[in-house]
Amino acid sequence: MTSSQRTTHWTARDIPDQNGRRAVVTGANSGIGYVTARELARQGAKVVLACRNEDRGREALERIGSEVPGADVEFRRLDLGDLASVREFAEGEGGGTLDLLINNAGVMALPYRRTADGFETQFGVNHLGHFALTGLLLPQLLATPGARVVTVSSMLHLAANIDITDLNSERRYRRWTAYARSKSANLLFVHELARRLAAGESDVVAASAHPGYASTNLQSTGPRMAGRRATAALMAVGNGIVGQSADAGALPTLYAATAPGVRPDSFTGPRFLAWRGAPAPSPRAGWTRNDVAGERLWAASQALTGVTYAALKG
Repeated sequence: MTSSQRTTHWTARDIPDQNGRRAVVTGANSGIGYVTARELARQGAKVVLACRNEDRGREALERIGSEVPGADVEFRRLDLGDLASVREFAEGEGGGTLDLLINNAGVMALPYRRTADGFETQFGVNHLGHFALTGLLLPQLLATPGARVVTVSSMLHLAANIDITDLNSERRYRRWTAYARSKSANLLFVHELARRLAAGESDVVAASAHPGYASTNLQSTGPRMAGRRATAALMAVGNGIVGQSADAGALPTLYAATAPGVRPDSFTGPRFLAWRGAPAPSPRAGWTRNDVAGERLWAASQALTGVTYAALKG
């Protein structure tokens, strides 16, 4: 590990100057997405809060303004569960420069639902929505020297590989398995994107990160939607006992987005047991580095979303 990768004491104070850089952060209204957006803005970046819920997005905008006076932030609506919304968001970007795309938004262990386009919600939001968004914003990223794409996965990806023959969990739906598969899809997407960027001799870095166990509202949303109040309460207690703060959970994402020397297809998480602590290289399942699986998921994702990554060779 080089000196630039010694992360034992890396904190948000170590984020390099971001003045003149522009970032899009999905799911920036709460949790690690909010912290990521706030800390990038604190270091001078112009940050777009890309959120589904307009009220919560605008509340986040006001909070960042109060915590970081003078922050250059704006809210733009983005629903990753609706490809029309993804396209509208990308068209609204206007083709300018884009230094950072943080694919952070996600849903966890929901009851079976479908997106506006008919995809199983966890696969549709966590993977396909971000696949489409990245592809539509790729021309801006390619045109910006030193741009990065950071996709937030989870150590729970270790629980299940994708099933390329049943991406929408139509044969059998198990909420935690579907979540794990969507997080494996995130890592496999980053692997294939990094390979294609290298083939096109692009300096855009595609990397991934995970927060360990961070105390956010992600864990309790699924149980609440299913009417499982006891489980939601148990999740809240667990967050308080073993979860680290959202501020700490955002550090791997911030490191992957800003630290010098971050490698393509790297996976950054908390140092201590991939659970908590300063950012460090994180273990990952071998299936998330499988070239053949990456190509198959890529082809399926293009077919399902209609986003073809025409600007990228490979």
